This record gives sequence, structure tokens and C-alpha cells, in this order.
Amino acid sequence: MGFLLEIRSRARHVLGPVLGICAVSYFAYHALHGDRGVIAWRQLVQKVREARSEAEEVGARRRVLENRVRLLHPDNLDPDMLEERARLMLNYGYDDDIVIFYDKPLAKSPDKPLANPPDKPPDKPRP
Repeated sequence: MGFLLEIRSRARHVLGPVLGICAVSYFAYHALHGDRGVIAWRQLVQKVREARSEAEEVGARRRVLENRVRLLHPDNLDPDMLEERARLMLNYGYDDDIVIFYDKPLAKSPDKPLANPPDKPPDKPRP
């Protein structure tokens, strides 16, 4: 009986710190690895950085397109832009224009060579 009383009295003194250590360990683990922990926060910051970068790229592309649309607006029509678009859409060109036809599309991967490498002169235009 004395042995059990000794264990109970010592357990009372140890139980509080053990529970405290377990609680602190639990919260520390979830502060790092939880849904709102430090690691998740860093991943979220990285995603925000990527989204801002993409937003800047899209914004720059949008400004370019808005400028081109503004140049084609009927109130402020730019003759050069109108000619460029008409030639592109109607497939027209001047007699002195040089047109190069490629048999194959240009490849950008390293395993496929370019249709016309930079050191090789371009093919003669077809009549």
C-alpha cells in the first residue's frame, strides 16, 4: 500500500509538467506545420509574389493592347497601324517586300534544329 501512495504522490508532481510539455509541443507543431502555420504562410507569400508578377505581366500586355486599340479608334486613326492590320489580315504586300516562306515552323527545343539556322542564309523567296 505504501508503494502505491508513493507513486500517486510523485505522479501528482510530475503530471502537471508533463501535460504542459505535451500542450506546448502540440501547439508548437501546429504553429509550424498547421493550415495557418509558418510553412503554410511562406507558401502563401510565394504564391502572392507569383500572382503579383503575373499581374504585372498581364497589365503590361493589356497596356500594349489598349494602345493598339486606341490607335485603331475611328476618332484617332493611325494610318500606319491601319495599313499594318489591313496587310496582315488581307495577306497583301508591296512588290518590293521580301517574303520568306518556311517549309517547317521554327523549333525552339534543343532536340529539333531551326528551319533556317542563323549561320545559313535564308532560302530564296518563291515566285
